[in-house]
Amino acid sequence: MFGLISAQTQPQAGGGIDIMTILLFVMLGLFVFMMFRRNKKTQQQQAQLQSQFAPGVEVMTSFGLFGRILDIDEAENKVVLELSPGNTATVHRQAVTKIVEPAAAAEESTVVPDDASSLTIDKADGNAPVTETPEETLRRCNDEGKKDC
Repeated sequence: MFGLISAQTQPQAGGGIDIMTILLFVMLGLFVFMMFRRNKKTQQQQAQLQSQFAPGVEVMTSFGLFGRILDIDEAENKVVLELSPGNTATVHRQAVTKIVEPAAAAEESTVVPDDASSLTIDKADGNAPVTETPEETLRRCNDEGKKDC
């Protein structure tokens, strides 16, 4: 009985590579390929972004600082940002991660009045929207003799 157990637990001698080892190497190769591909894509996006850098462009840094580019030092890889009028900051060129698009188009489409005149009801003005309270609506319906109001 001990002879059978020892014969069954001994590894097979053959020296071949089993299917699990092949799958492991394929998975490892696929992982390395995907990692290099993602890294290359990120580098291309960063190079495209940095090619758009010029004085006067609104940008955001990787740590959330917004500013306008004043000067770019190619030799030192530094960018001088104007954070507010008179306040500047020098950051590494790679810290600038996003170009901020102007939001002028969004501001033009939504016009908000400075006062609450559009919210008030002026019955003499025919252009203003007329809104009634439920009591006024019920009174008007009773006066007109309508039952479906």
